[in-house]
Amino acid sequence: MNKPNSIPSVDELKGKWKEKVGEAKMAWGKLTENELLESEGKVEKLVGLIQTRYAIKREEAKKQVERFFQRHCE
Repeated sequence: MNKPNSIPSVDELKGKWKEKVGEAKMAWGKLTENELLESEGKVEKLVGLIQTRYAIKREEAKKQVERFFQRHCE
C-alpha cells in the first residue's frame, strides 16, 4: 500500500504501466511509446529520458515524474 504522496514501487507499477503509457505520452510527447514501454515505469530511467529529451535539470525531471505518478498511479 502506498503512503500518501509517494511514488509507487516498481512491482506496483509493472502491472499498471502499460495502461499508463498513453497518459505518459500525453505528458511527455517528445518520448516515444517504445521508450516509455521500455522504461517499465522505473522512476530513474524515466527521469533520465525526460531530462535528456527536454534538456532540463534532473531535479525538475524528477518533480515531473513524481507529479505524474501522484496524479495517475494512485
